[in-house]
Amino acid sequence: MRRTSSLRLGAALLAVSALVPLTISPAAAAVTGPARSATAPAGAASHRPDDDCPPGGFSPEVTAKLDAAIDQVRQETGTPGVIVGLWMPGQGTYVRATGVADKATDQPMSTDLFMRIGSVTKTFTATTVLELVDRGLVGLDDPIADYVDGVPDGQHITIRQLLEMRSGLFSYSADEEFVHTLESDPTRYFSPQELLAYGYKHDNIFPPGAQFNYSNSNYILLGLVAEKLGRAPIADLVRERVTEPSHMYRTLFPVGAEFPDPHAHGYTNQTLDGQTVDATGWNTSWGWSAGAMISNLRDMHRWAKVMATGTLLSPATQAERLKFLPTGFPGTGYGLGIFETHGWIGHNGSIPGYEAVSVYLPEQKATLVVLINTDILHDGNEPSTLFAQAITRIVTPDHVYDLPAQG
Repeated sequence: MRRTSSLRLGAALLAVSALVPLTISPAAAAVTGPARSATAPAGAASHRPDDDCPPGGFSPEVTAKLDAAIDQVRQETGTPGVIVGLWMPGQGTYVRATGVADKATDQPMSTDLFMRIGSVTKTFTATTVLELVDRGLVGLDDPIADYVDGVPDGQHITIRQLLEMRSGLFSYSADEEFVHTLESDPTRYFSPQELLAYGYKHDNIFPPGAQFNYSNSNYILLGLVAEKLGRAPIADLVRERVTEPSHMYRTLFPVGAEFPDPHAHGYTNQTLDGQTVDATGWNTSWGWSAGAMISNLRDMHRWAKVMATGTLLSPATQAERLKFLPTGFPGTGYGLGIFETHGWIGHNGSIPGYEAVSVYLPEQKATLVVLINTDILHDGNEPSTLFAQAITRIVTPDHVYDLPAQG
């Protein structure tokens, strides 16, 4: 079966990651000049103030190293455009967009663009379900069969196991027929029930709770649970219970292919012939509560801290959320819809044309957001991971973001 990495919706936890350390030439490390506007020539950097924390504070040397590292990864990976936000209280703020948002027109990338965020969606779905836990409408150790019929071994798979990726359910996005159907017509709509049916064709891969396995089927089921108990569409529940209380007004859950302006064009090679295409208008219903959402830099900055610190949840439920269990990969644990890698807490996402990283480092109260407009792997690595690695090697060398690569 041909690679299905972009159908993983951010599941990068499949093999050990490796990246040759970046070497920065003296010329590349030169101190950058004044901030450029969003109308700068294609490929130029765009620095814009964040609503909550304006750029500044880092030394010229650190800023130059960040600029050079990001440019080097972008060139090595062939990433068209990248948006980076780094907020480190007491040290500095770095906000930058570089490269192009549209390869056809050379429109420069800018920090205000809407981007698809793939599996970062899971953190919103998980938070919605965990709020239902706080309201006493569902228990973490309730079996999924109490809420959704037809789940293989559903009497023994709990809500907790779905959240922590330990259900044993086969991921629908790994089914060959599904991949072929999607790539044959990426504009088509999929219902949640259709998605689950692709996964249900396969036997469960292990008994519930036995081990970790990243499965998008888990989060489709959680979306159905949220809708049943919340008595509203998941998009409405996420807006009313999560994004609006967090003052995130540029984050949305699309029904299909809708994409607000301004947005970057996204590029993928997840096609029947393996050719790179513009996936901007693809229908993301196939990701639904596992990966369909859209956001931007400002909102992802807010969200990283909210999900890591549990602003919307009771302390007891947040404590359950942050019980990180082994994934089988050194330095990386998975909790209830959230991961931890070398101190950074949050999630990544990948969907055809786009990748995202939104993480928080409690030890330094630091936030890192990376948004890019491609999901094409580089030597088996997700480009978003390579950007995050390069950045954290510079600013938090004792806490280097490092998710395993795609196998």
